[in-house]
Amino acid sequence: MDIEMFGSIFSAGLIMPRVGPPLTPDAPALHITDEAAITPAHGEELRVDSLVGDGDSVAQGQPLLRLRAMPDMYLTAPMAGRVAKIELRPGHRLSQMMLFHEAGGDRYAYDVSQAGHDTDELRRVLQMSGLWRMLRSRPFGHVPKPGAIPAAIFVMATDSRPDAPDPLPRLASREEEFSRGLDALARLTEARIFLCEAEASSYTGALPGGVTRIRTGKVHPNGLSGLMIHRHMPARVEAPVWDIHAKDVADIGSFLETGYVPATRVVSISGDALREAKLVQCQPGADLRGLSQSLLRPGPHAVLSGSFLDGRPAHWLSHRDRQVTVLTRDTSTKNRHWFNEALDHVSRRAPIIPTAALDLAFGRALPSAALIRILASGDVEGFTRLGGLSLLEEDVALADYATGASPRLMTQLRALLDRIEEEEGVA
Repeated sequence: MDIEMFGSIFSAGLIMPRVGPPLTPDAPALHITDEAAITPAHGEELRVDSLVGDGDSVAQGQPLLRLRAMPDMYLTAPMAGRVAKIELRPGHRLSQMMLFHEAGGDRYAYDVSQAGHDTDELRRVLQMSGLWRMLRSRPFGHVPKPGAIPAAIFVMATDSRPDAPDPLPRLASREEEFSRGLDALARLTEARIFLCEAEASSYTGALPGGVTRIRTGKVHPNGLSGLMIHRHMPARVEAPVWDIHAKDVADIGSFLETGYVPATRVVSISGDALREAKLVQCQPGADLRGLSQSLLRPGPHAVLSGSFLDGRPAHWLSHRDRQVTVLTRDTSTKNRHWFNEALDHVSRRAPIIPTAALDLAFGRALPSAALIRILASGDVEGFTRLGGLSLLEEDVALADYATGASPRLMTQLRALLDRIEEEEGVA
C-alpha cells in the first residue's frame, strides 16, 4: 500500500493519492446539458404516477411525477424542456424520465406565501417542489416520510471525499438564503440542528439560534455525515436522524423567498481519463457524458456518478451527487484456463487484517475490527450496539478502498440494513 495514503497519524483519516489532474481553481462555468433525466437513486424504488406524457413541454421545477406510496411527494423537472420518454418497469416502478432541454423555457412558480408561518404548508410545498427529497434519514438512508419528525438534523457544510466541491464558497454569497433555510428546518422539528464544518474553513455568516456548530478534520472520511451522526447523535430506528447538504438548505431558503426551485448545482468533474478536471454548474440529473465529453483524453473510459470511492457507473447525475468521476477503463483480457476460473470461484474469502490504515479509514470513530467481523457475520444485535445504524454505504467506502475487501463492505452493510429494516417493519 502506498505510504502516502496513511497521512499523519493524527489526521484520523487517509490522505488519498490523486486520481487524475487537479481541479482548476476557476469559478464554475454554467453547463446545461442537452438531455437530463429523473431517476431513482441506487437501490431506491419509486412507484410513480406520471402527470405528463411523451412530447409534453414542461417548465423547470414543474411537478412531473407523483409517488404512489406518498401522494404528497413529487419529482420535478430539472430543466425547462420537452419530455422525451418515460420508462416504467412493472408496478409503475420508475426507470427514468428523460427530457430534452429547450432554451428560454419557463420556470414553474409555487405559492409559498403561507409557508413562512404555517408548518404544515411548509412541509407541503417542500414535498411538492421536490426539495424534500434532498433530506436523507438514518437509519436506512431513505427520504423521510411526509410527516416524519427527526431526533436531529445534520447540515453538511463540508465534504472530505477527494475532489468534492467545497460548499463554503457557494454559501458566502447566499447568507440570507442559508439562514432562511436553517429557520425552515428548525420549524420541522424541536430537535437540535448541527452545522458540520471543516476545521480552519468555517462559515462566517450569522446563524439562527439553536444551531450547534461542529468542527471536523478535512481528511477523509471526517467530512461524511455518517461519522458526524455516529459521534454526536447516533441514529436509532425509533429516533431517526436526518442529514442534508448545506447548499440544499440555501436552496430551500431561496425557494421560500422566490417560489422558484433553484435550477443548478455545482459539480466537480475529475478522474484519470480527463485532460483537465474542473467545476461546473449544471442541472440536476444532467447527462454525464455531455458534461465530460470536452474534457476527455482519448481511450476507453467509465463514467461514474459520485466519487471514485463510492460512485457508480451511470448515464445521469444522481439526485444527491455533486461529483462526476471519469476513469480509464482497462480493456485488456487475459485468457485463463477454466480450472483456474473455477478455483477462484470456490476459493475461501480471505480475512481482512486489522491495520492502522483500516482504523483511519473509519476516522477512528468505530472499532474497525469489530465492525468488519459484525458485517461479515450479519450480527444484527452487535451491529446495533456498535452504532452501525448511523452508517450508509458511503461511510465504509474508504475501508473498501483500503482493504480491497471481497465481498465489499458496502454490499454487506446494505444487506444488513435491509434485513433490519424488514425485521423492524419500517420499510
